Amino acid sequence: MKKNAITFAITLAAASSIFAVSSYNGSQMAQAGQGPQPNAPIEIIHEDSPIAQAAPKVAVQTTNTDSYQAQVVGYGETKARYELDFSSEVSGRVELLTEDFETGTIVKQGTILAKLDDTTYQQAVTQAKADVASANLALLEEQRQGEQAKSEWERSGIDGEPSSPLVLREPQLASAQATLANAQQALEKAQRDLEDTVVRAPFDALIVSRDAQPGSYLAVGQVIATLYSVDRVEVELPLSEQQWNSLPTSTDFDQWQVTVTDSTGLHQWKAHVERTLQHVEENTRQRSIIVAVDLPLEQSTPLHPGTFVKATLNGAVVDEVWEIPASAVSQQGDIWTVNTEGLLQKQPAEKLFERQDKVYVTPSVEEDNVQVVMRPLSTFQEGMKVNPSEEG
Repeated sequence: MKKNAITFAITLAAASSIFAVSSYNGSQMAQAGQGPQPNAPIEIIHEDSPIAQAAPKVAVQTTNTDSYQAQVVGYGETKARYELDFSSEVSGRVELLTEDFETGTIVKQGTILAKLDDTTYQQAVTQAKADVASANLALLEEQRQGEQAKSEWERSGIDGEPSSPLVLREPQLASAQATLANAQQALEKAQRDLEDTVVRAPFDALIVSRDAQPGSYLAVGQVIATLYSVDRVEVELPLSEQQWNSLPTSTDFDQWQVTVTDSTGLHQWKAHVERTLQHVEENTRQRSIIVAVDLPLEQSTPLHPGTFVKATLNGAVVDEVWEIPASAVSQQGDIWTVNTEGLLQKQPAEKLFERQDKVYVTPSVEEDNVQVVMRPLSTFQEGMKVNPSEEG
């Protein structure tokens, strides 16, 4: 009986403890649902507190508008001013190729490259000279006969002019004169053909390829060699409408500063604007500018035809522009800024031009000391709270 009383007392005490705990938890949950009590203390969150540090830290650059000189950059391949498939003017067998007629050789205008068999052409010149002599003799005889005919008409005592020009042999004289002129033209052509059996360089040229061998027979118009002129190389640079607007306003190309750099960036050459094209390419919808380098193979570092290069032109001075790092433009083409409340804002980047690792854009807000995010992330959202940190 005594044992049962003790067990009952323990059970009663445990039940009282459970009820007390449940009542306390219920009161705490009720207070949480009601919000802060009027007399409850307010917790102040400092900048170095864990809650404040939860906002992601972003690197920013304080940016202001300023004036900058535009740079226009274009890419292209250097090409010789003249690229000629040099062909034979006459036909014949190749008798000689000179030592200068080798690929990779630079030759002066008029340099002998090859000689063809000229036997036939010498005979043609001789025959043409004989034809000229015969035509000249016929003309002299016709002139004498014409003078006799005129003298006989005057002695006849007949008044007026003859009824036909044949009486005074005028048509016969004109025919003899035309025959002589034709013979003289034939002689000039024969002499020219004879000269063309000696093949000479038409201009100062680089021999790119040679398509003739000793003993080979050349037909008229057959390609002998491919020649590139060496006086200058040209680069055609297709430019967008925005780039055209960034070019210097001066129409004097001599005042435009142009630099050409190879793909390695180790070598550069001073260039000049040669001309601008006055048509838009159908495929690209762009208009091109032609820059040139004079005497490219005589430079300290030769600039060879066929080299892929970057051309940089110093353009006009543009006012009210932002200079920001290229990394500040997101993959979507946007600029992210942080306002005075530490919230992210996004605007499209209106690029005007680029220079090295800098991008020059139209300001997205009309304010000074704008904090531009230097490396935007794909997780950014407008209105997102961030912790800006000045960099650069």
